[in-house]
Amino acid sequence: MFTLVHLDNPPPESLKSQILQMVLDYLSDISPVSLTPSNPLYQLYQYVIGYEMHLYLQAMDSALDSSAQLILALDDLDPSQVLGFALYLPAKDDPDACTLAYMAVQTSQRRRGIARAMLQRMVTRHPHAELACVASKVPTFEAMGFQVLAARGPQVLMSTREQRSDGMVAVQDLTPIFQSTEVRQIHAYLVKQHGQKAMSEAEKQRDRQLDQMAQHAQALVRERLILH
Repeated sequence: MFTLVHLDNPPPESLKSQILQMVLDYLSDISPVSLTPSNPLYQLYQYVIGYEMHLYLQAMDSALDSSAQLILALDDLDPSQVLGFALYLPAKDDPDACTLAYMAVQTSQRRRGIARAMLQRMVTRHPHAELACVASKVPTFEAMGFQVLAARGPQVLMSTREQRSDGMVAVQDLTPIFQSTEVRQIHAYLVKQHGQKAMSEAEKQRDRQLDQMAQHAQALVRERLILH
């Protein structure tokens, strides 16, 4: 079994390191780009998403209503072990609203109701909850009470209500990360490791995949809106 813990301050380092490791391990599941380890750009996106999560956790502050909130599923037998997490962003000017930023559950702990329980805890606090996911995960979130609103790039926007919230959420700006010295160094290392031609092909593969995901998202939204 598991216990849910809600945090509005940064988690202890022992828990934070487990969360960051899950973000790296499950990049293909939780990143909007959904790269697989076979793509040479995978390591680059691992760094970016890991650093983004680090910034969210670092900026958590109970004194700020708009800062990130964290729900952890901890092992009942060993509460030092994180089984899953959900990081969400409350809307600044709409107390009912929030946006799920990232959620993951350890592979060995899936299909035990952990994700559903974490989402229910989030929705209890903020009944107007929104999230974005790839088309293949839409049925899973529909079963948890979310409905399709629109396509947004490679993802489908979903909500517990029939319209979007007007509230603003404090999303991390990734532009400085992508422009950072660290990212340039990682990219240079990957070029040296794989070659410029392979890296160019990796970027084309990523772009083709994003186009395909966007088409899937649009097709699913059209299907759902017709049914609705």
